[in-house]
Amino acid sequence: MAENTEVVVIGGGYAGVMAANRLTQRDDVTVTLINPRRTFVERIRLHQLVGGSDDAVVDYPKVLADRVRLTVDTVTRIDAAGRHVELASGGTVHYDYLIYAVGSGSADPQVTGAAEHAHPLADLEEAERLRRLVAAAPAEAAVTVVGAGPAGIETAAELAEKGRTVTLVCGGVLGPYLHPRGRRAVAGRLAGLGVSVLDGPDTQVTEVTRETVRLADGRELPSEVTVWTAGFGVPDLAARSGLSTDALGRLRTDETLTSVDDPRIVAAGDSAAPSDLPFRQGCQSAVQLGPQAAETVLSRIADEVPARLGVGFAGQCLSLGRRSGVFQFSRRNDTAIALYIGGRLGGRVKEIVCRSTVWQLAYEARKPGVRTWWSKDGRRGELLRAKQGAAPDTAGRVAR
Repeated sequence: MAENTEVVVIGGGYAGVMAANRLTQRDDVTVTLINPRRTFVERIRLHQLVGGSDDAVVDYPKVLADRVRLTVDTVTRIDAAGRHVELASGGTVHYDYLIYAVGSGSADPQVTGAAEHAHPLADLEEAERLRRLVAAAPAEAAVTVVGAGPAGIETAAELAEKGRTVTLVCGGVLGPYLHPRGRRAVAGRLAGLGVSVLDGPDTQVTEVTRETVRLADGRELPSEVTVWTAGFGVPDLAARSGLSTDALGRLRTDETLTSVDDPRIVAAGDSAAPSDLPFRQGCQSAVQLGPQAAETVLSRIADEVPARLGVGFAGQCLSLGRRSGVFQFSRRNDTAIALYIGGRLGGRVKEIVCRSTVWQLAYEARKPGVRTWWSKDGRRGELLRAKQGAAPDTAGRVAR
């Protein structure tokens, strides 16, 4: 009888689910997915949860292969030498290979009063708390959204469409990713919804109180509800476990997504830093890195050299309320171009993207490894050589 291989996946987000599903290609691989929640969170819909138009969750049986064993728990430590993970419940789970896909969450705002008086929405629980807070606030309450990335823009639009008085504090440029043409379209829609957009270098937030937001230029904004979307952080599990991480705490890997410390640990998604040149955090990169992390593990099980990663981007899509949106096209290397789709059609495209992302997970669960949905950026190698020289290669074979 063939030897069975135990693979543990930490994290049940976009990357973790894709990785777990892809691993089921082999009958001699047992896959355990460890996640703190019993449901899959559609993180790209959390702003809708806050606005009350979606619950942002999907039952795992709809997106996870039947052969994947779901363990609802939290990993507190990785024992790489002993090849097991320790759980918050007190148990341990052995692995032959580990896929680290813990994702990202809210960053420490490091602004006076923000931790006490501002409300993040980087995960399900934060979004649920914020929804209750907004629902309890008077209809005329001033709402300030800090941060002008996708989460900030979408949340501001969602709440303004519900009739809330919203100020979006950019702390810099509105939609830094966007091409100027796409940015103008977003600004126009926000203006139409009544959102006051404060941008420019003097709009950095310096202090948050219970009822105000203070800016670097001295302005003091009334704010009964302050939403904080400025930046993401990653869990410190890898660092606490003695593994090498980058400055933000992402697990350092080579170009096969293999940990620079341990060839039996592979990373995917927001928590991975391949060659110290990580990709933009989000589901677009996560659904590509998850399967590739699994393929690295499968190659090692087969005593083959894993392939180098390849990720390609299509752009960034933003919902601007329930009736409008913007799809900003990009080059495969994630550089925005002048082309975008706006208005109602842009909103429909965003909804299609949200639904198709869940469909991709479900398709991978039913037919693991059948197809790939992305075209790769062929210039990453040039960027690596230009930025830091040839990336270290630890893709050699590992004895089982």
